[in-house]
Amino acid sequence: GARAVSPLRLLVTQEFHATAAGLHTQLVDTLPEAGDARLPLAVVVLDVVRHANGREAAFWQPQPGDLLPLATTLRALGVRHLVVVMPHTAAMLPHALKAGLASLDEQAVAALGFDHVVIVRTARKPAAVDRSGLQGLADLVLEQLQVMVPQREQPVRAVKVAALVSALAQLVPRSPPGTQVMPPEWVWLATQQGDPLALVQAWLAGTALPLLATPTPRM
Repeated sequence: GARAVSPLRLLVTQEFHATAAGLHTQLVDTLPEAGDARLPLAVVVLDVVRHANGREAAFWQPQPGDLLPLATTLRALGVRHLVVVMPHTAAMLPHALKAGLASLDEQAVAALGFDHVVIVRTARKPAAVDRSGLQGLADLVLEQLQVMVPQREQPVRAVKVAALVSALAQLVPRSPPGTQVMPPEWVWLATQQGDPLALVQAWLAGTALPLLATPTPRM
């Protein structure tokens, strides 16, 4: 919506007329034949399936198992820069993997030869669960862990994540090549800014995570 990156091609499951300037649609089944698309950068958002009505139902919603084949197709089409938004349930991902490659598929994508691979790990709220049986008990324990998650690892609004990804799409092609993972702490911090461009630029430059000011204890 910010039109910072244009033209924009969306993968869809059915044709519809895009009214926004610079917005085009591409049927996901015909993506391998889209050799004339000239796509320098691609954004892949992996999230839970959403039950939408109207036009939003036409948007393709890839799942984690689609990441490697989709990335392979995009690389064959000439995409050089790949941004992957990988939501995860807070307190469910080991700390060591938050800023690193967390699966064999992610490692395989990083080895495909893109100039840049950026994985954005943003926290999401746990899905509603059935409270019965042992699984209900396990989910209740995990919920208690969720309460203990630091503020910087809490879920953020989707529109804020979109602004962050827009900033990445502008800055990543001009940054040194390589694979980087933005952990949830950086995502949270970037979404606290009115304009995340400066903070994203600092992250791409390797700046350490700024410390939050801690309140002075009362005597």
